Amino acid sequence: MDLDEYQRGALRTAAPREKKNELLHLVLGLAGESGEVAEKFKKWIRDLDSDESRIDRADIAKELGDVLWYVAVLADYLDLSLDDIATANLAKLAGRQERGVLSGSGDNR
Repeated sequence: MDLDEYQRGALRTAAPREKKNELLHLVLGLAGESGEVAEKFKKWIRDLDSDESRIDRADIAKELGDVLWYVAVLADYLDLSLDDIATANLAKLAGRQERGVLSGSGDNR
């Protein structure tokens, strides 16, 4: 499955764009689901002594799937293709690597 195909599939379960506050719903949903991923790892540190063999990968995969759904639907709301976003992101990172500025801060390194 390519990213645009996933995006089309995600839209089948999304609310209509015209729904009041849908953009805000998508942004907050993405933040919330990303927070759930972080929460799983917080508990892994707290309760499992950061033992990588004890990461519940299936559970993390479910949460990452929720993050992916929100990214896909939010991108569509903004008329952005996931394939285009991924391609541009890899090109940006390759350019940073070529210039030796992968680490550091700032969007325009």
